[in-house]
Amino acid sequence: MTRCRPRIHARPARVAHLMSDDLSLRKHTSAASSRLRWRLWLTRAALTLVTMAALAYAAAVGYMWVRQEQLLFAPDVLAADQGLKLDDDVHEVFVDVADAKLHALHLRLPNPRGVVFYLHGNTGSVQRWFVDADLYRRANFDLFMLDYRGYGKSSGRIESEAQLQADVRAAWQQIAPLYAGKRRVIHGRSLGTALAAQLSATVRPELTVLVSPYSSLEALIAEMYPWVPSFVLRYPLHTDRAVMQMRTPLLIVHGARDTFITLEHARRLASLKADAQLVVVPDAGHGNIVDSAGYRNALRVPLEAP
Repeated sequence: MTRCRPRIHARPARVAHLMSDDLSLRKHTSAASSRLRWRLWLTRAALTLVTMAALAYAAAVGYMWVRQEQLLFAPDVLAADQGLKLDDDVHEVFVDVADAKLHALHLRLPNPRGVVFYLHGNTGSVQRWFVDADLYRRANFDLFMLDYRGYGKSSGRIESEAQLQADVRAAWQQIAPLYAGKRRVIHGRSLGTALAAQLSATVRPELTVLVSPYSSLEALIAEMYPWVPSFVLRYPLHTDRAVMQMRTPLLIVHGARDTFITLEHARRLASLKADAQLVVVPDAGHGNIVDSAGYRNALRVPLEAP
């Protein structure tokens, strides 16, 4: 009779195999758990970064909305009683508007051919802008230059585009009747170009001059700050729309080296009015164009024309 040998090593071998499988499973589970934790961490980190970026963007946009006037307008403020060094034929004038009084300088000649109603740029005050009176004396034109609210001796503060337009119209209505039957020229410089064009489209002067203009402030801001949504801008200042409504002569003067408001803005405006005249001053930038011979000649010719 043959005896069966006991399988002494069968159970330990199976246990070892099972233990090996269990160890492999634990290693696999641990690796999978580590990968899952890593993915969760990456997801949370990405969400945190996206949230922080969104909050930063919202804060920047909110800042643009709340601080818009401080970003767009940079006036020099003068005391109401501050004396100005003026020639004998230059006089201080005040214009009453809603909740404010606007200050202006007015060059008055004995028998002028007309008046240049001048709307300046976004910085300084008439104390700095009123520096080329001889150009207008030689052309025998009076010069009226207005300070916006909060500029120079003007009281109040700028609160909306509609308010700016209303203030400019009030100043025009006070000055224009003095020149009935004479040539009236509305002159806008930089920021003032949109206001000048908007006024001209309504009152139809004999000539409008836009120096260093922008097609619209909305377009200019989009070039400088493409991340700013257009709805944030409360001062779109559409020069282009006003130019399309103008029915009187338009002269546009722009510096070829202007890197702040590029020449393309002037070209676009000129293309919107068939009889618009565009003068490009080759050696002029944005800040020095009024000092150039090209600008002076461009302005002198229409002023001295019969």
